[in-house]
Amino acid sequence: MKLTDTLLRSLKAPDKVQKLTDGGGLYLQVEPKGGKLWRLAYRFGGKQKTLAFGAYPAVSLKEARKRRDEAKELIANGVDPSEQKKVEKAKTVAKQKELVSTFESVGREWFNKRTVHLTEEYRKQILSRIENQIFPYIGTKLISNLEPADILFAVSHAEKKGAIETAHRLVQISGQICRYARLAGYCKYDITAGLTEALPKVQTKHLASITDPKELSLLLQSIENYQGDLSVVYALKILPYVFVRSNELRGARWAEIDFKTAEWVIPAGRMKMKTVHVVPLASQVLKLLEELQPHSGHSEFLFISPASASNPISDMGLLNALRRMGYQRGEMTIHGFRSTASTLLNGMGYNSDWIERQLAHCERNAVRKAYNHAEYLPERKKMMQKWADYLDGLREKTTQS
Repeated sequence: MKLTDTLLRSLKAPDKVQKLTDGGGLYLQVEPKGGKLWRLAYRFGGKQKTLAFGAYPAVSLKEARKRRDEAKELIANGVDPSEQKKVEKAKTVAKQKELVSTFESVGREWFNKRTVHLTEEYRKQILSRIENQIFPYIGTKLISNLEPADILFAVSHAEKKGAIETAHRLVQISGQICRYARLAGYCKYDITAGLTEALPKVQTKHLASITDPKELSLLLQSIENYQGDLSVVYALKILPYVFVRSNELRGARWAEIDFKTAEWVIPAGRMKMKTVHVVPLASQVLKLLEELQPHSGHSEFLFISPASASNPISDMGLLNALRRMGYQRGEMTIHGFRSTASTLLNGMGYNSDWIERQLAHCERNAVRKAYNHAEYLPERKKMMQKWADYLDGLREKTTQS
């Protein structure tokens, strides 16, 4: 029989679960603890299912019947009301997310989840960029309300200073945050798509390097005579021999150095290409490291900061030393030592594969990438010793002249 409000109000808690039907599959489930719950029993796709409508009296008899009729209509149209309810709930949750999620909150969530595989130094660089160059301008805005113009406004501050490459990088990072936000349900669109078209094009710049043996000879002598912080001095002396990237050199740990095998094994986490890299150490490098040990052997790092032995030297420390020697930006850079070695070693006729492997350039073949740290190692050891001897010869020529 049909239920009535009078009957429902008079119901007492039963000793066991009681079901009171209203017709069309709708019933009220009365619990021993006093709960009165609306349910709809129905069949869909050959299976018996149950749909919850809420509790009485929060959901009235009239409202429960209305929801039953709506569910029946969905079933008639081939839609499972339980699945439809999940869809509606997901939409509500997504809408709530949109209403409370600022660009900064989502940006930090993206950073914490999606950058963990990067080196700590690179993560710090990314965090510094978003904290100093993006969040101050759009961090408090709801990400769901952002327009392309908002992103352009944020990056325009870098553009106005002439830092075009930085502006492009900021758009790239903003795009990664927006795409994460879209997938996580914080917004519906990636508003950064095609946004770099609104920025001036980045002019390709080749980092300055010295490839003339005579000029290299003078540079090596300048390094030999340089007076400054001991860590910087030894870093500059070792760099031409090993030609690794600046951050790989500055972050060098004593635990990575094997004096017995004359190898420096840089773990994948510190490498740009995320694979272990073996640097054969020439006898000249081993001698320099032995000289350096009394200065920094008590620390984790080879090249300790003058401010704290628990930190390595900064990139600017090395660069400033070059500038004090008289080498300006257009003449030589720290990264330039890699180009110097590549150009001259290729010119000497060494196998280009040995050189590329020693430079730790990208390996596209996944299987080969997993084992490439040891590839051509015997040949590379000979090459690196010959290279060190060659550099010593250049430096001595300058000394004798």
